[in-house]
Amino acid sequence: MASSFYHLLFIFTLLISTTFAATTTRPKALFFTVSKDSSTLQYVVPITQRTPPKPVPTTLHLGGPFVWVDCDRAYVSSTYRPAQCNSASCTLANSISCGTCNAPPGPGCNNNTCGLSPENPITNTATIGELASDLVRVNSTNGSNPGPIIKVPNFLFSCGPTFLLKCLAKGVQGVIGLGRTKISPVSQFSSTFSFPKRFAICLASFTSDNGVIFFGDAPFQFYPPTDLNSLKYTPLITNPTAPTEYFVGVTAIKIDNITVPINKSLLSINKKGNGGTKLSTVNPYTLMETSIYKAVTTSFDSRLKQRFPQAKRVKAAAPFEVCYDSNTLTYTRVGVVVPDIQLVLQNDNVVWTMYSSNSMVTVDNARCLALVDGGKNPKTSIVMGGYQLEDNFMQFDLPKSRLGFRYLVYDMTRCSNFNFTSVA
Repeated sequence: MASSFYHLLFIFTLLISTTFAATTTRPKALFFTVSKDSSTLQYVVPITQRTPPKPVPTTLHLGGPFVWVDCDRAYVSSTYRPAQCNSASCTLANSISCGTCNAPPGPGCNNNTCGLSPENPITNTATIGELASDLVRVNSTNGSNPGPIIKVPNFLFSCGPTFLLKCLAKGVQGVIGLGRTKISPVSQFSSTFSFPKRFAICLASFTSDNGVIFFGDAPFQFYPPTDLNSLKYTPLITNPTAPTEYFVGVTAIKIDNITVPINKSLLSINKKGNGGTKLSTVNPYTLMETSIYKAVTTSFDSRLKQRFPQAKRVKAAAPFEVCYDSNTLTYTRVGVVVPDIQLVLQNDNVVWTMYSSNSMVTVDNARCLALVDGGKNPKTSIVMGGYQLEDNFMQFDLPKSRLGFRYLVYDMTRCSNFNFTSVA
């Protein structure tokens, strides 16, 4: 009798293993496309969620803690599962609450479930939302080409109410956060597929093009072939008051290799969590504390006029203060010629350079320096905005706590030059 039982158990296990092997693959990497909304300048990532599958556009929040979506409006899915109080999912998500819901039961409102605090990073509004899981479908890749669509069951996210969508891009139904938490897509994909906990973002500079977000560690390629193994690396710094966000250590700022005189104490994160330099996909342009902003813009204007005395300043075009008549500037085949802005990282050999494609923006008949005065007492001294990140390949290596980066335009390629053919 015992022999028959173990024989049946062996057959059952074999069938389960065979079925799993036949219906799943272990991809080298996964990716999402990402586009830029022309109205809000937000970066939008479409994820495919639920059963039956539904496209769910989300706003990209690089330092956001998790994915949240609107569950109030017609959320229908046979694979939706609320996270029960005191479950492993609640512990993993570091849930902030556990209780009941007074409305009719359904996605976003069930009894004895735990909750998180989904936040709108544009309005800085937060509320309580139910923690749940559902099926997500993601494109796989070998690094060069799209591969089969991969199903990710039991993907954890938070529900949010419809009012939390205020000021997000038209059609967006939530936020995708890639921050340093145990339930961010970075961590969940790494755990599910035994990836290294690494991801890369590459934001396209035109609203008509797609950029890409990679998860995993394949040898990523853009056209024409570009060696993305050759990156500059700088440590990622943890801010204890904003632990999910990504900070880097800027030690000096130069204009055309000439050091800008600034209060360097503002470049470090103090005991209260103030200061430092944060990377952001929520802010469209780079913000600088007022004294840093004035020093940088004054040095930039002085250096530009030394090189090109004909450059004519024109009136400000909010939110930009430093603007020039486009007809008085000099151009080459790669764009307008202006001084480079160099953020010196851990030493003079590791520099993040803002070339003209990332430092100048067109406003009517003017070219404006795409930096914004962030105020006299901001929480963070420098917030690197999305415009300054575009067409930079940025790999976030969480196990090694470092950022690898490379400006693609000088390699004669762009973030839009990944092979998106047949992407679902």
